[in-house]
Amino acid sequence: MDKRLSGVVSFLSVISASVAIGGLCLRSLAEEKTELSIVEFRKQQGQTTVKDWLAQESENSEEEEVVITGDSPGSPYREPSGSTATRTETPLHDIPQSIQVIPRQVIEDQQPQRISDVLRNASGVTPRVTYSTPDTYTIRGFNTDDNLRNGFRQNNFTNFTDPANIERIEVLKGPGSVLYGQLEPGGIVNYITKQPLSEPFYSGQFSVGSYQYYRPSIDISGPLTEDKSLLYRLNLAYETSRGFRDFARREVYLFAPSFTHRISSTTSVNIEYEYLKVDQNYDRGLLPIAESFNLPISFNFGEPSDDYNIFSNRFSFVVNHQLSSAWKIRSGLSFQIADTERKNVQPIDFSNPFDPDGRTVQRRYNEVEDYSRDLALQTDFIGTFKTGNIAHQLLLGVELGRSVFGFPFRISFDVAPLDFLNPVYGAAIPTTFDEGNEQKSTTNRVGLYVQDQITLLPNLKLLAGGRFDFVRFRDEFTPDIVNGSEPEITRRTYNVFSPRVGLVYQPIPQISLYASYSQSFKPDAFAVTVDGTPLEPERATQYEAGIKGEFLNGRLAATLAFYDITKKNVATTDINNPDFSIAAGEVKSRGIEFDIAGEILPGWNLIASYFINDAFISQDNSLPTGDRLVNAPRNGGSLWTTYEIQRGRLKGLGIGAGIFFVGDREATLPNTIEIPSYIRTDATVFYRQPNYQIALTLKNLFDKKYYDSQGFLLTPGAPLTVIGSVSFKF
Repeated sequence: MDKRLSGVVSFLSVISASVAIGGLCLRSLAEEKTELSIVEFRKQQGQTTVKDWLAQESENSEEEEVVITGDSPGSPYREPSGSTATRTETPLHDIPQSIQVIPRQVIEDQQPQRISDVLRNASGVTPRVTYSTPDTYTIRGFNTDDNLRNGFRQNNFTNFTDPANIERIEVLKGPGSVLYGQLEPGGIVNYITKQPLSEPFYSGQFSVGSYQYYRPSIDISGPLTEDKSLLYRLNLAYETSRGFRDFARREVYLFAPSFTHRISSTTSVNIEYEYLKVDQNYDRGLLPIAESFNLPISFNFGEPSDDYNIFSNRFSFVVNHQLSSAWKIRSGLSFQIADTERKNVQPIDFSNPFDPDGRTVQRRYNEVEDYSRDLALQTDFIGTFKTGNIAHQLLLGVELGRSVFGFPFRISFDVAPLDFLNPVYGAAIPTTFDEGNEQKSTTNRVGLYVQDQITLLPNLKLLAGGRFDFVRFRDEFTPDIVNGSEPEITRRTYNVFSPRVGLVYQPIPQISLYASYSQSFKPDAFAVTVDGTPLEPERATQYEAGIKGEFLNGRLAATLAFYDITKKNVATTDINNPDFSIAAGEVKSRGIEFDIAGEILPGWNLIASYFINDAFISQDNSLPTGDRLVNAPRNGGSLWTTYEIQRGRLKGLGIGAGIFFVGDREATLPNTIEIPSYIRTDATVFYRQPNYQIALTLKNLFDKKYYDSQGFLLTPGAPLTVIGSVSFKF
């Protein structure tokens, strides 16, 4: 990837977006200009600095312009800055919390079939792999119920993410409630989408692979007006495949246009829309029992007629306006609609499925319609100022949101059983139901947050902030939607404050030592005490310390993090009233993480990670103390590297290889089934030229049998899979 920079510096123009590069900060402006500011500055005795020179030149001209041309010290595998941790574009080495950014180049080189495959590159993140449902993750031992899209919350259960429209993925480790409200304490994934470009760009790709996998995609962008005040981008993708599982089928449609309007030198508007449709079979995987490990990995407890459809519409509207040379405002609206339709046959009892003969599995038929509606309005004021010699970047923000999530659930037990030793499929699908219920939760939230990034000294930086959340829930449970019944309504209100404070000390510019303290909260849906009182929200506290380093002139960066998380107020059984709950449970997670990414030598790129995690129940009335959390491996890691020949007749020819290690995990609570550890090896060979690329990727190169987890079900990994692709861009 060409990292050469070329632009114009205008000292009186207005900032609209920023990206940090090494010790400088280049900010893109209206009319294709770029502003250069000094992020880190050290003056040697007897030297005239760039900062001094710029100041002198500015005094001699009202609008002095300087052409800047140079090479970025970065790497296509390393992003030097991110926005998820602070809601401002901040160099990663200035953030007192672990954050990993997975760039687009990694996504393209690894050719993932699911976006969850990409998250294996980040330490402490274990995908909760499914064949059908949207992607969710276990981060630092905790299951994530939500993720972010350009900083806006989206529901994991109904929102599927396709890789075609993703520019990069940012993973914030640890609590994120200080900026994003109610979240699990392990971390949050933020998908950053592709944005319109100011120069014409046309790209297309066609991939074909094992199990009748076909995927064409198009990515085009550029200006719509001569003055480049109106830009567009359009991503299209289609996918069809069969898969290695019995009855597997999948079809994906993606339509994602976006527009940027530069109204003036101080104001810009960005509009995005994405339509995604997924038609596929519904596959629960294998049961969390010992017998599952002896079954063929293609075995399916369901029926060929099982069906699962996902429809999602995402819309966002963001305005950026420069109020002055020091202050700007960013205000955005996000609206997301997602619906799923599921019709499937599955075992009645997952943990004890067999009749006394030890082979017959009784089954049931389900019809479920999940739906979610998420509306959010965010407004941020961002300003820079000084108090004496101390520099501040202040963030003041407000978020208003409303989310509705529900799922009517109908069940029929009139389904033929299955002999799992000699399965015969084709059971008649019931047309009437024996029982059914519906749960619906409506959340209204207001969040007020403040954050100050303080430069006490050039090498000593303080981050402090907090958020007040005012959250109101309206939970509806209709116990019988087959025969009809009135809903049972519960209302809950929470007022919660979530703080964060951290310090970064840089003994030399390339090394950052950091420590931080942060809290998070998350209400427990539908859990109540014996008198009907809602439980207090779960509260978590994290202590984290670590070291971040930049090497090879900024081309390579690494993070070593140590953390300790305690989550309290976890719902547990009321031993005096077993049908109700009390907030007396406690969970702990502690561990070590290491991440490294960047360019070692010209053409040799690397992204790698390793982690050790101990996530367990420390207090509970019904579950054994000391039991490990589900899908939380004791250790895991990844190593992916590519090398591309830089000179000669073979210039552009490259190879790559990766290993992905996941330690043993528990499949259930209480701990009864342990999923064995595994190492999966991938490889790729490619030929890359400025306008086209040919690639061949092999996943699970040694055809190893392994298992992932959905959280309480087993997901056999795909055997050897071959994917070839041809792409062009100009």
